[in-house]
Amino acid sequence: MVRDGSSANAGPGPRSSRRSFVQAAGLAGVAGLAGVAGCLGGTAGGGGGTQSITYGVISPMTGPYGGLAVGQRNGAKLAIQHVNENDDLDVEITGVYEDTEADPATGRRKAQSTVEQDGASYLMGAISSSTALALNEFALEQEVIYNPGGAAVPITGSNCNEFVFRAETNTAQMAEAISDYTANELGTNVWFHIADYAYGESVMNRVESRMKQGRDVNVVGRSRSQLGAQNFNSYVSQIANSDADVAVLGMTGGDLINFVKQAAGQGLKDRVALMSPTMTFAVVRNALGEAAYGTYGGVRYLPTLETGNNQEFVSAYQEAYDGPPDNFARVAYMSITMTAQGIAEAGTTDPVEVKDALAGLRMDTILGENEFRACDHQAMNPVWAAELVAPDSGGGPATVNTVKKVEGADALPACGELGCNLG
Repeated sequence: MVRDGSSANAGPGPRSSRRSFVQAAGLAGVAGLAGVAGCLGGTAGGGGGTQSITYGVISPMTGPYGGLAVGQRNGAKLAIQHVNENDDLDVEITGVYEDTEADPATGRRKAQSTVEQDGASYLMGAISSSTALALNEFALEQEVIYNPGGAAVPITGSNCNEFVFRAETNTAQMAEAISDYTANELGTNVWFHIADYAYGESVMNRVESRMKQGRDVNVVGRSRSQLGAQNFNSYVSQIANSDADVAVLGMTGGDLINFVKQAAGQGLKDRVALMSPTMTFAVVRNALGEAAYGTYGGVRYLPTLETGNNQEFVSAYQEAYDGPPDNFARVAYMSITMTAQGIAEAGTTDPVEVKDALAGLRMDTILGENEFRACDHQAMNPVWAAELVAPDSGGGPATVNTVKKVEGADALPACGELGCNLG
């Protein structure tokens, strides 16, 4: 367990607020969030004085998602620093850091440790959707607020609950970004290959459903590999010998990297288009190099986006960690800073009251004006489809060329369709 925290210099004083919109104005250089309270009208509940909380950040630092978890932890640390430096929020956070090992039982055990031993009443983390679903249940049992890092629909769908608020973009949103483009540009004879766990199933179900809306789509095959598998040659051969125009890959991290490397080595890219919602992740592109050229992906986040206060966030992250943020850093940062604004709005650190203030609270974020939708607590993030191409300089990681954007309000299906309706 790793623990950190820094003192906030926020003293008591007037803090103005308006329930319908929180103006979380950009970062003041790299010093942190600035100007939140000055843009608001009315009076915040709870009076003055710094409100202190402990945030348990539970990331899979070891296991198949270890490479992705570094950004998540860094983003969380930067968010905590910026909240603590923001005098207008009057919120002070101490971070406690644990490793889920990408295992649901371990993740739940570590969450329990942060709550019972460290006094955490707020949790952020997990990348594996199976681990996130276990933490969903834990958050409800303990009545602590949890920000998941997993993307499977059920997290804020059929397994939603009132204490879960997700800044990660879910697979239903990504399906809106990639399904039309895949069917219209890449082909309608589709093979689905997924990692055999909650996220993979969610990708297959949502993309297939969305592609078939108003189209004659032929699923020519389906295959599943164990999470963390190393050898994908048999699956690559099956796809190559099928009538597939495109293979949709419900995988991420090491699974996706190994699959695409082996597919490129066998020449599959020359015959079948490869599309994955996570193909554009920086860690994937960096690991694949030229093997990613000519593939396709969904975009949840890029450091080049001119949305919200993203460029201020990128500058701050670059200075802190000597490299650009990835989606996992973005998710952790948004999760904690958005939740901190809910605490400021509620005027209390009690998760039972904060959850009511946070649901539907509009604010400016890295991705622009956003909110945790009141009916399911899913952030209304914009999404993109993209092609990965060789960089102009030649060699090195693929460049991401966005080809289609779907606005946040259009990317999310109705709550009832996703199996959640919190009111």
